[in-house]
Amino acid sequence: MHGDRLRVRITRYDKRGRPEGRVLEILERKKKPIIGRLLLESGVWLVAPEDKRMGQDILIPKNGTANATAGQVVAVELIEPPSLYSQPVGRVVEVLGEIDDPGMEIEIAVRKYDVPHRFSAETLAQAAKLPEKLRAVDLKGRIDLRDVPLVTIDGEDARDFDDAVYCEPHKQGRGKTAFNGWRLLVAIADVSHYVKPGDPLDADAYERATSVYFPRRVIPMLPEKLSNGLCSLNPYEDRLSMVCDMLVSETGEVQAYQFYPAVICSHARFTYNEVAAILGNTHGPEAAKRRELVPHLLHLHEVYRALLAERGRRGAIDFDTTETQIVCDDNGRIEKIVPRTRNEAHRLIEEAMLAANVCAADFIADAKHGSLFRVHEGPTPEKRVALQAYLRALGLGLSISDNPKPQEFQAIAAATKERVDATQIHAMLLRSMQQAVYTSANAGHFGLSYEAYTHFTSPIRRYPDLLVHRVIKALLSNKRYHLDAGKMAVPMPAKRPGRAQPIDPAKASTELERWEVVGAHCSANERRADEASRDVEAWLKCRYMREHLGEEFAGTVSAVTSFGLFVQLDALFVEGLIHITELGGEYFKFDEVRQELRGERTGIRYATGAKVQVQVSRVDLDARKIDFRLVQDSEEARLIARAQRDKAGLPAAGRAAPTPVEALEDLRRQDREVKKSAGKKAGKPARRSTKSAAPTAHPVKAARQAARGKAAPKATGKKR
Repeated sequence: MHGDRLRVRITRYDKRGRPEGRVLEILERKKKPIIGRLLLESGVWLVAPEDKRMGQDILIPKNGTANATAGQVVAVELIEPPSLYSQPVGRVVEVLGEIDDPGMEIEIAVRKYDVPHRFSAETLAQAAKLPEKLRAVDLKGRIDLRDVPLVTIDGEDARDFDDAVYCEPHKQGRGKTAFNGWRLLVAIADVSHYVKPGDPLDADAYERATSVYFPRRVIPMLPEKLSNGLCSLNPYEDRLSMVCDMLVSETGEVQAYQFYPAVICSHARFTYNEVAAILGNTHGPEAAKRRELVPHLLHLHEVYRALLAERGRRGAIDFDTTETQIVCDDNGRIEKIVPRTRNEAHRLIEEAMLAANVCAADFIADAKHGSLFRVHEGPTPEKRVALQAYLRALGLGLSISDNPKPQEFQAIAAATKERVDATQIHAMLLRSMQQAVYTSANAGHFGLSYEAYTHFTSPIRRYPDLLVHRVIKALLSNKRYHLDAGKMAVPMPAKRPGRAQPIDPAKASTELERWEVVGAHCSANERRADEASRDVEAWLKCRYMREHLGEEFAGTVSAVTSFGLFVQLDALFVEGLIHITELGGEYFKFDEVRQELRGERTGIRYATGAKVQVQVSRVDLDARKIDFRLVQDSEEARLIARAQRDKAGLPAAGRAAPTPVEALEDLRRQDREVKKSAGKKAGKPARRSTKSAAPTAHPVKAARQAARGKAAPKATGKKR
């Protein structure tokens, strides 16, 4: 079953060089409970797993249902594993509730993806013993910045605030050595002061590796007393922090930086929309409420503009993508889906955090200390060749070299942002690049065009950031930070395509190998959190679309595959599939280079960015799938007519756009002409005679008659 550990013998390799084998031994069965719905079929109790990778239902004895009723969501523990001739048998160990209960989709997801969602008793006991406020001993050896007007800028629904910023103009020196620019302070919550290596708090944080965000609920990496209390930079409360103090020149370059532990007091809690309104109108009502802090926000905006200009000169990739936000009601059901717009305040904070992360990576790299870097590599050779072929097929006159640089990607993105197929082009650029990972080997960040990059700014919700804080603190004290050996007790990570075989945690002997194991663990848990979040969002969207079955919507093709079109509805921001069988009664060929489907008879093409009218035809809540049916409208009729003119070589100008009826009639007329001409070429009438044709002799019968010396009619049939 899915999740079992096996010993496998490789028996052969297929045409693509992939190994094939057979199972020799099952080393370890998956011990986690399996989540599914309890069903009663013909007097037999069974559980259909939510995770379709399980592949088979689980039989439940009559005394193993734990008082659960049919249709409820349950957790099952296996008591008999599957064999060649029998299904697995299990017993219910937890009843989660009805499928329609509020928040049930989250309860399913955290168990389906093995997301740790309960803190150990030792962790909760340790958190309870932490002080409610700062003590005098906590301030020892720290710079006092409580008089500096640092502020936090976050979303309206944020509950934990792990970063605060401040900026002021800075001038230094004279003549050629003069410096004109800004002093930028980025203060990050000092989680490492409370979470020490080897503590229960640290063990649970490492197991989770990241906080998981769902609509209306967060599963935090740290208990709430830390994440929303002691380590959250709440306004007007003293908090411990690690500060990255930078000097940024007028050209946007960080000329100098230093790290130090400090105690701060946030002077305000801003939201992104509030800051954007103040920057847009410094005499407006929002600015009037925060009059004493407006000059500092303007300085932050000035240094942001300088950092943004340097980002452009560096050639970092910057795609404009539309993110969505799910707004739920009190029962946890989708009320609406709205686009999440990024304003100047979002970008301001992003640039400040990027600058601090780069300084942290540079500080650790210069000290040659082991740590985790955030590495993002460019396209693999296979993806690079595919992208080059795609760009050539488009005829843009732009392409990437055999050793591409980020500037080349950004140049293509900038040159095509006004095109109607810009979404398709930018999506192909994104897909060609590899996923960012945590690793001990510093290979730079391709997308941001940095030689060294790490994560320093979110230790409340990311474990790698906590490790980076510990390394920086050790370096400031002229010490070395050594990883806890207990962190090597993690499963062997799977090999990823295009990457080297991962290190076996049990065999990680050197410090560098230990960092690599920790990086692989954090990367895997980051992907797990993303998968769980996407699963919940897909469930909510399917539940939402069940109320719109049969309704028609305008949509945009978001992706093209060999089996159909993925379409995002323009009004609802929900994606579904138009299967290729729903595109009409002709054969569509998938052009992998151009990423489009083309009809062989009509020549009509469907590519990313095309506008279509669809009807919601089917919603499968269990499989998290939404199916659309293409609605024939006047726009598609015009596309068919245009495709026919292109195939016939007729000029498009000088002809009025045909109506849908005219377009379809024109199509039928051309079909009749093609059939008529084909019949004439074969020397036969275009229509088959209604009279029965004279029978022809069977070849075998004709041969027998010839052998007997009889006159046989000429055989015209073909031997089968």
